[in-house]
Amino acid sequence: MAGKVSKTYGKLRLDPARRRWVVSGVAPNIALRIKDIFRRISKVESGEFLFPDDNLHALELLWFMERHPLEVSALDLARLKAGRKRYYEVAREVETIFAPDFKAPEYVGLADGCRLWEYQAQAVEMFRKVRRLLLGDDIGLGKTNTAIGCMLDKGMLPCAVVVQAHLPEQWEERIEDFSGLRVHVVKTVSPYELPEADVYVFTYNKIHGWVDLARTGYFKMVVLDEPQELRGGFSTQKGSAARTFCLAAEAVLGLTASPVMNYGVEMFHVMEFIAPGALGTLDEFLREWCSNERVVKDPDALGAFLREQLLLLRRTEDDVGQQMPQPNVTTHEVPYDRTRAKESEDLAYTLAIKATTGGFSERGMAYRELDALTRLTTGVAKAEGVAEYVRILLEADLPVLLSAWHRDVYDIFLDRLGGFRPVMYTGSETKPQKRKAKQSFVSGETNLMIISNRSGAGLDGLQFRCADVVIAELDWSPMVLKQLVGRLRRSGQKDTVNVHYMIADGGSDPLMVEVLGIKSGQAHGIMNPYTQPAAPVSDESRMQRLAQMVLERRKAATLAA
Repeated sequence: MAGKVSKTYGKLRLDPARRRWVVSGVAPNIALRIKDIFRRISKVESGEFLFPDDNLHALELLWFMERHPLEVSALDLARLKAGRKRYYEVAREVETIFAPDFKAPEYVGLADGCRLWEYQAQAVEMFRKVRRLLLGDDIGLGKTNTAIGCMLDKGMLPCAVVVQAHLPEQWEERIEDFSGLRVHVVKTVSPYELPEADVYVFTYNKIHGWVDLARTGYFKMVVLDEPQELRGGFSTQKGSAARTFCLAAEAVLGLTASPVMNYGVEMFHVMEFIAPGALGTLDEFLREWCSNERVVKDPDALGAFLREQLLLLRRTEDDVGQQMPQPNVTTHEVPYDRTRAKESEDLAYTLAIKATTGGFSERGMAYRELDALTRLTTGVAKAEGVAEYVRILLEADLPVLLSAWHRDVYDIFLDRLGGFRPVMYTGSETKPQKRKAKQSFVSGETNLMIISNRSGAGLDGLQFRCADVVIAELDWSPMVLKQLVGRLRRSGQKDTVNVHYMIADGGSDPLMVEVLGIKSGQAHGIMNPYTQPAAPVSDESRMQRLAQMVLERRKAATLAA
């Protein structure tokens, strides 16, 4: 290092344009050592090695240089040491927040009679230190209240809150009930003169129209509610816009108990919005953490790393002493109407043939069509059986939340259960219609609310009315189903929640039940590292297996005939 060693093994310099440290001119043996230690470096890379300009890599580069000194300028060496010092300082400060003698401060700006629980205050204080954080607390532990506490910090206003399409009014109501902050819900994609407010609530499908304002740094803080909405990365319209919002803000807070809906690589995309570069580039992340382009090979290790780097804070009910009874989960076999399913079998067989023998593009399209067709057929073929089961619950005067996915399935429910005056909360209803449906259900005007599998995230209030959720159609993502259960199993629920899974012995259900366990392994390890062995992960494509299943059934039917 500068002026203190006689022998160096290469050069280190800061490239401010790329915000990267550059190591160059190293001998082959040192290059091999770099690749062994820093797994994000490609094994075939040579010449220059790039490292992010952040506190963690300042610490790690200085540690490496203790054994293999590099030629570095005095200015750059000072920057490295400052980064290392800041890394240790923040770690110590955060450690004191979670010490047993922590006392929550008074938060000026909360509404009269409102306060943060101690664990919520700890999250607020941690956010004040790190400024970019994914809060992954269990469903029902009050992440919204925690976010409001973070907004009250000096310099965080105005704040932009980005939410799913059905949640702006719920956020507006909660902020106004819990604090003195002024809220405006952004109405349109097209920009207009915003009224003066402290918090502006956007939906993910509207933010692209406001990127020019966001780019100016107008929003000092961004809250991403359920940021798994952005798991597609920057390539989508909402992803590109969210990136602009987050890069221009001084602080970003993500709120979700379910950042991984399918496979572990989604965690990279979510964290890129909250803490850009913290997991390296996508190529680096895949090399360091993944066994292929989707699957994280050691979810527990990734989860531990995110915590160690103060990027993720997650508390379970057990952690905060607010345990609720575990849901009573039951699976019920329902009749599979093979007469209804028969209408689709020939088309499914044709698609399965294309999916296994066609060209690349033809296979991809056939897989998608086969998936959609098989799931629809399954939902329709078991819908009447599900309706009869739900009827039993309703005749016992039990409020029921009934979830499904396909419009054809909803129509069967409405026909068979119409006498119970069901209300709908799906993708087809407008926001006013959804508000009215929720109010009718919560107030007791009806005992049946039909909800889309993917309309459950963030919805609050149903727990005061209902303890039974019937899942009529499965979803490829276990986190979607967990979110549904979380609409009832949350603070305010006085009863044990009953989860009724409706499973048919035909169609896509048998395969989906198996795959849901595989995906749960990815999500569990990242969010709850080392708490229990994660489920084994299979690299085999679910679509390949679906096509094979269809072909095997046709073969078995032919032999039986």
